Amino acid sequence: MAANNKLILVLLPLLPLIIFSATATSSKDYDTKAYVHSWCRTTLYPKLCVRSMSRYVRSRAVQNPRDLARFALKASLYRAKYTKAFLLKEVKNLETTLRPQYYALVHDCLNQIRDSVNQLSLAIAELDRVSRRQGKSQGDLHWHINNLQTWTSTALTDAETCVSQFPGRRMSKLKATIKGKVKNVEETTSNALAFIEHYAAARYRARRP
Repeated sequence: MAANNKLILVLLPLLPLIIFSATATSSKDYDTKAYVHSWCRTTLYPKLCVRSMSRYVRSRAVQNPRDLARFALKASLYRAKYTKAFLLKEVKNLETTLRPQYYALVHDCLNQIRDSVNQLSLAIAELDRVSRRQGKSQGDLHWHINNLQTWTSTALTDAETCVSQFPGRRMSKLKATIKGKVKNVEETTSNALAFIEHYAAARYRARRP
């Protein structure tokens, strides 16, 4: 009993510090979550945006427009790589099962998503470059931003082109699965592009005299 009393006496002075630390962490989590949610509401697919950004909210990594753009691009690239792997497996399956009516369609989509992966990878690298070059001229900034927008827009067009090859609702299970996965790439890339526009606007505003 005496030992317990001593422990209480030791911990009692630390209690305010423990409460403050827990409150600060909770506040930080809330601020990051609120920040991401508020900007996700400006995208075409806000619910998907919140889901795809949730892992970065938990790590409290999102602090500014650049973070929003970068992590949205990473989320889109992850989905594109996953979809590319799925399509590659299906193309190999269709080769062995001799289903020519599906092979050409799926192979074409695979090529589109491969290009999306490349374009998104280029966009992430370009965002890192432009972020490191804070002191460059307005013309240099414009050139980097234009590259960033162009590569992300191309990745979006690639996904949209693939989705457009699966019109309507009545289709085979394979086609419906492919359409759903590629649609997810399209929507996450659309959200990433919205955050890139937000980032570009913030950078240009910072350059104004």
